[in-house]
Amino acid sequence: MPTVMASDGHKHLQLEMGYQVELKSRDDNHEKNKENGAAVFGGLTHQTDATKMAVSVQKKEEDEAIKQPGGWKTMPYIIGNEVCEKLATIGLLSNIVVYLTSKFNMPNVQASFVINVWSGTTNMTPLLGAFLSDSYIGRYWTIALGCIASLIGMILLTLTAIFPSLRPPPCNTEKGPCVGASLGQNVLLYSSFAMMTIGAGGIRPCSIAFGADQFDYTSEKGKRSIQSFFNWYYFTFTIAVMISLTIIVYIQDSVSWSWGLGIPAALMFCSVSCFFIGKRLYILVSPEGSSITSFAQVIVCAIRKRHLRLPSEQAGAEDFYDPPMKGSLKSRMVLTHQFMFLNKAALKTEKDLKSDGSVVDPWRLCSLQQVEELKSVIRIAPIWLAGINNFVCTSQLNTFTVLQALTMDRHLCKNFRIPAGSFGIFTMLALTFFLPFYDRVIVPFTRRMSKGGNGISPLQRVGVGFFMCIIFMALAAVIETKRRNMGLSHGFMDKPKAEIPMSAFYLVPQYSVAGLAEAFSAIGLIEFLYSQFPENMRSVAGALFFLNMGIGNYVSSFLVGIIHNSTGGRHGESWLGQNLNKSRLDYFYWLLSGLAALNLLYFLLCAQWYRYKIVVPNQIEATSENSIANTKKFTQV
Repeated sequence: MPTVMASDGHKHLQLEMGYQVELKSRDDNHEKNKENGAAVFGGLTHQTDATKMAVSVQKKEEDEAIKQPGGWKTMPYIIGNEVCEKLATIGLLSNIVVYLTSKFNMPNVQASFVINVWSGTTNMTPLLGAFLSDSYIGRYWTIALGCIASLIGMILLTLTAIFPSLRPPPCNTEKGPCVGASLGQNVLLYSSFAMMTIGAGGIRPCSIAFGADQFDYTSEKGKRSIQSFFNWYYFTFTIAVMISLTIIVYIQDSVSWSWGLGIPAALMFCSVSCFFIGKRLYILVSPEGSSITSFAQVIVCAIRKRHLRLPSEQAGAEDFYDPPMKGSLKSRMVLTHQFMFLNKAALKTEKDLKSDGSVVDPWRLCSLQQVEELKSVIRIAPIWLAGINNFVCTSQLNTFTVLQALTMDRHLCKNFRIPAGSFGIFTMLALTFFLPFYDRVIVPFTRRMSKGGNGISPLQRVGVGFFMCIIFMALAAVIETKRRNMGLSHGFMDKPKAEIPMSAFYLVPQYSVAGLAEAFSAIGLIEFLYSQFPENMRSVAGALFFLNMGIGNYVSSFLVGIIHNSTGGRHGESWLGQNLNKSRLDYFYWLLSGLAALNLLYFLLCAQWYRYKIVVPNQIEATSENSIANTKKFTQV
């Protein structure tokens, strides 16, 4: 028994000890699992903390980006200001001749003269506004003062429509000749025109440049944002034009002039308010001084140093005066070897510098930046001149094409006929539908297909527009030949006001192609001028675009006068006579198409010769062209 018991006790002891060992083993494993679990949990916790930290940093960066001025968040205010301003001014300008002849009793010739002088002056004042903006007061205050001046002018003009005492009495030919405006009434009328001219001088050259200022053009993202801004700017511009040419003009003709002028004034007030509300979000670029003085100094210095010998092209920029840039400029231009004579203005001599490195006389030594700024303007000039012919062609849409529409069947349905002057809306529609497609489809596609992902360049875009201008004028000539032959076949030779049995919708293709030509050439020209002008002259770039447009209208008038006086002979009919059925308007269109082809050849030669400006960030010292190719810090704009 004891043995058995001992044996059983031993077994029990073994079992008990084994169970305790098993328990201990389980406890040890449990402790190890706890440790491993803690380690795993700690790792997960560490990863979670890192993720939270990354999200926090990203959120902080996004918050900082939102707090930083500039960017797309400013566009509702800038484009909103522009849309309201365009609705106001175009709604006023498109029908002002009717107001002057019907309410101020002006003869047609006098009203036409007043409007031409006013329009011509309005196209010239942006140059003065650009000079003041870039040299003294900056783009923000130039736009602000321009908006306020335009608002005052529109209010004055609206008062003449609201209060009968501020305009001549209604014209009644049965009781005698029409009574013209008194001295005080004319003073009020012309004062309103003067204020609106001042306003245009401040708004037109700066609005596009101010919007582009909100993006960093030295980065690839900023460049693409600027390109999209130009497209959307023009898109909203066309929408405003269409609304002005339809709704506002209808109110002026069919409701009352008080409402027809009061609504543009109210829209101008909205424009001013919208612009000032966004002030805290804007990037405000400070003016850098007079560029005209700087250009004069370069020319004088180059003439004074004409006897000096330039270093070789491989020598670099060490012999030239190239001090660190001061002010708000983000980039500096590097030494180029076009117009080498001007480089002499920056050649250093012992007498040119003081002991501290500053210039003794700015009329004897200029910086490389000054020299390259003048060079860039000289390079741009031939390209800018090529843009004039484009506006010569498109100006026909507002004159002879409207006269063509008057002789054609304009019925949209049995009881509704489209006004001849409203066919221009098809140009705006082509622009409106094409620009989003261009921005969202064509631009990304060309970036994927091109080297470096730059896509279509501004000059390429302008060239496409000039080519489409040729097609537009050729198409207009073909349609006019068909219209004239249709009129002659129905015996309308001596019936210039008779309606030819040909739909006026035959004119829609030429209006549409003209819209596409404008989408390429006009917007491309804006982008080219902005990107290639010196950084401190961006407002001048905007002013030159409008000057291009004004000169195009003047050249068109001059060309029409020459053709009208030189064709037809003593007994024949002029190409541009009163009777379109006898005239040869199609010959005139073919002539413009030929001029457009010559202009395209001239442009291609200029574009082949042109060199895009090359800039380097402001903090990096400029070097010669040879070293630019070896570094990624330099940017070809």
